Amino acid sequence: MPTLDERAHTIDARLRSQSADFLSQYDENVDMSWIYHDTALEGVVYTFTELTTAFRSNEVTVVDSSVMPIYDAIRRHKAAIAFARELAGRKRFTVNVDLLKELHSLFCPDDGDAKMVKYRREIPQHRMYFHEYAAPDKIAHRVRLTLDWLADPETKKNVSPLRIAAKAHYDLACVYPFAKSSGKIARLIMNIILMRNGLPPAIIHATERQRYYETLKAPTAANLVQMLEDTLNNSLLSIQKMLDDRSQRGGD
Repeated sequence: MPTLDERAHTIDARLRSQSADFLSQYDENVDMSWIYHDTALEGVVYTFTELTTAFRSNEVTVVDSSVMPIYDAIRRHKAAIAFARELAGRKRFTVNVDLLKELHSLFCPDDGDAKMVKYRREIPQHRMYFHEYAAPDKIAHRVRLTLDWLADPETKKNVSPLRIAAKAHYDLACVYPFAKSSGKIARLIMNIILMRNGLPPAIIHATERQRYYETLKAPTAANLVQMLEDTLNNSLLSIQKMLDDRSQRGGD
């Protein structure tokens, strides 16, 4: 039976053989799904109209200024995903403190540019993340431990990309370094690692929200590893079915 990596490689090759118009629409659909589910995990649910309007801002004139913050948040999330994809394709790439702060500045531009971003100074009362956070004076040390582990050649040599991605996300989510958007940043780091290793992004569906938060309350990242594997398997099956259906209709 093909491994997860082998299946991902085969499906990616099939995808890249499709027409440019198909790929453009496919990528947009993936990004919309990514933003919808990633945000819904934290209790904010966008409508299809809000997503499409934000994605196609050049085609739509927005009259109601009260909805502009929603569109701006979607566009910022879209820009962060585009940046993540670009990073995943680089020859040289390191997950470091500067990257975490740059991602934060993409999600929260009102906090200033990356050079101005600071770690949180309080224990937030988050309505979804019920696990224990790192104390503010421990954040820098805990983040450094995670980044050093990611940069260690022994990690890349002995640990699978799936487990590396899961542990990076688990550790950063448990530390919760910034007052805002730490969950999104942790999931984006996870997906950068996955995409860099030839796997699709693991888009955790909103219907799995309870299971997801239970993995973060567990004492290790083991449950999150299994959840990511399930998520990726489901994603690959869905893409394969879509491509099979397209092929049957003569779309290849």
